[in-house]
This record gives sequence, C-alpha cells and structure tokens, in this order.
Amino acid sequence: MKKQEKYNAILKSALKLFSKNGFHSTTIAQIAKNIAISAGSIYSYFPSKNNLAQAAITFVTKILAKELRRINKKEASSQEKITLFVQSYLDFVSKHPEMIEYFFKVYLTNKEIFSQEDKIGFELAQDFIDEVEKLIDDGIKNGEFRSGNFYIAFSSIVGSLGAITFLSGEKVLEDNLDIYTDDLANSIYRALS
Repeated sequence: MKKQEKYNAILKSALKLFSKNGFHSTTIAQIAKNIAISAGSIYSYFPSKNNLAQAAITFVTKILAKELRRINKKEASSQEKITLFVQSYLDFVSKHPEMIEYFFKVYLTNKEIFSQEDKIGFELAQDFIDEVEKLIDDGIKNGEFRSGNFYIAFSSIVGSLGAITFLSGEKVLEDNLDIYTDDLANSIYRALS
C-alpha cells in the first residue's frame, strides 16, 4: 500500500471505529487490526490517538470542501449552488454515514480532544469554512443574500445540514435522503436571502 493510500485507510478505519465505538473505547490496535497493519505503523503517521482524531475531522471536511469548491466554480445562481451542495451533502451522508456520525459522536462530545494541540476544531475544518464563506460572499455580491454576520449565515447552512444528519442518524427520516433536498435547500436559501 502506498503512503497516501495507507494514510487514508488509517483515517477511514479510525472514522468507522470511532463512530461505532466512541473515541475512548477505540484503541489504536483495533484501528490497525481493522486494516491489517501494525499499531506501530499508525504511530508513524499519527503521533497520538488525539492527533488521529483531529486529522479525521480535517479529512472529512476536506472532502466536503472539495465538492463545495467544485459547486462554487459553477456559473449558477446562489440558489442553484445551495441546492447542488445540499444534494451532494445528502448523497455523502447516505454513502458515508460514519464520516458524518463521527462529527456528532466524537467531535461534539469530546471537545477536549480537539483543543489540546496547536489547532482547535474550527481551524481543523478551515478548507470547508472557506468554501462556505465563498458561497455566502458570492450570494451577497450577486444580490441573492442579504449582508450580515458571517457566523449566523454559516450556522444557517451548517446547522440545517447538521440537523438533517442527526435526524437521519437517529433513524427518524426516510432512508432515501434525496427526498429532503428541495425543502432543505429552499429553507437555507430563505434564511440567507
């Protein structure tokens, strides 16, 4: 396995096990066993379990940021971009629930893990935050969104997506999340316009 492939495999294994068992109940040995490598090999990539947990947040948010960056580059209205992003986000949640569940089951419930090192949680997701900011700024520039506090606008987007993710994880919603795309996108758009 190549270095980048092994790095990604470690992160995916950690995401799966942290999401399933929780951060404190998951060991480095379990993460290693899950992908048939030695625990020592993991430590050559991540000096601590906390460091691995932090890298997992960055890994997930970079995937979301890459998709939103692609959408932000499109020649489309802000309303269309929000719909495209909601659609891609819900598809991501359906295909990779462990990556989103990780945020709720590990990040939000173990904040101390994400503030012990040089970077704090918000900084770990910087690529994604930058793309959300671009989406908001472009909407303000083209007159679709009203100017206001960035954090409130950010919360309107991410809070809505987080709520639908939570409801999905709790098995409250239909299995096919696509049916919520238009309503969710319209709700976010109305909150920003």
